Amino acid sequence: MKVLVVNCGSSSVKYMLFEMDSEKKVAWGLIECIGLPQAFYKRQTINAEEKKEAVKVINHTEAVELIIKELLDKKVGSIVGIEEIAVVGHRIVHGGDRFSKSVLVTEEVKEDLKDCFSIAPLHTPAHYDGILAVEKMLPAIPSVLVFDTAFHQTMPDYAYMYALPYEFYEKNHIRKYGFHGTSHNYVSQRAAAMLGKPIDELNLITAHLGNGSSIAAIEKGKVIDTSMGFTPLQGVMMGTRCGDIDPAIVAYLLDEYPQYKDGSTLSDLMNKKSGLAGISGIAGDMRAIIQASDEGNKRAVLAFEMLTYSIKKYISTYYGILNGVDGLVFTAGIGENSAPAREAVCKNLSALGIEIDAARNGECSSKERFISVKDSKVKIMIIPTNEELMIARESRKVLIQATNVL
Repeated sequence: MKVLVVNCGSSSVKYMLFEMDSEKKVAWGLIECIGLPQAFYKRQTINAEEKKEAVKVINHTEAVELIIKELLDKKVGSIVGIEEIAVVGHRIVHGGDRFSKSVLVTEEVKEDLKDCFSIAPLHTPAHYDGILAVEKMLPAIPSVLVFDTAFHQTMPDYAYMYALPYEFYEKNHIRKYGFHGTSHNYVSQRAAAMLGKPIDELNLITAHLGNGSSIAAIEKGKVIDTSMGFTPLQGVMMGTRCGDIDPAIVAYLLDEYPQYKDGSTLSDLMNKKSGLAGISGIAGDMRAIIQASDEGNKRAVLAFEMLTYSIKKYISTYYGILNGVDGLVFTAGIGENSAPAREAVCKNLSALGIEIDAARNGECSSKERFISVKDSKVKIMIIPTNEELMIARESRKVLIQATNVL
């Protein structure tokens, strides 16, 4: 069985084709800058090296059409006919409180997804365009929606509610949703396999640390809290996002600075100009921050310390909420690749049984592995995330449940 995973951004389409019998990717690529005078198409297959070229792509439909033609190409393609694709899995960033699990696409589901436009205006309309584009190009192939928010829907109400008047929850659905759920789900399952125990016997803290970062507290396989909230802005400090701040700062900035005259300008400030980039004045990239820190840049040092401290606070809090932890997982760009960041996060957490092994932490490897000292009460792991594979698995599962196709 082959599964095509599609991830549509506002001006991009990323795809990956899996052979699910082996769970191996056979073709993958990205079209970006859709709608601009010049777009770019990068693609690769298991049998061919990466190829990149400039293309003219006006919309998502044209992008999907280009991808399907490439997959069917007699010389470099990976399928003979579209019927080889059993199902298409779509990554959806925000499912609101309407979607607590992956679903097969129907007309009713598409209408419900439209109701989520207002809570994720930068993402969900692009996802919707991608769904329509796939339906046009692959009319006989079923599609499944896999939501980043779904894994977090097990949070209890006292964890996901905000202390605002209750009517805002009832009318506007303002609550904590959490994000990166597909990643947290994948690495928690891998952590259970590495620890050799059923996931329903484990307490885990998973740290998805990239340009966007979130921490999740997972009790017996179910999320009981997570750091991101109504939007991905809440939580730890990130590459360009401020994370947790005193909400009164928003009102203060609106009063004191004329340029921040409305919600959109303030949102841009807090989402795109803050975090590592805002504090350091250099960049939101951890590698640049560490390099500048090593060269003595005090603002870069401050940015690094602020970010790792904010992560440490969430880990400590979730340890207490879970009443003990079996494993701590680092994943995503910073989590997988920044030894200094991991070391700083774990420093002085030995009272919680979190003890990192400096030598193991410093090893250069892209494989999942343990980096805690041998007698560490909490096992510290690096697990490369694989959201696309998780989406493919979910899509296959939903298809089988809906149609009994094997």
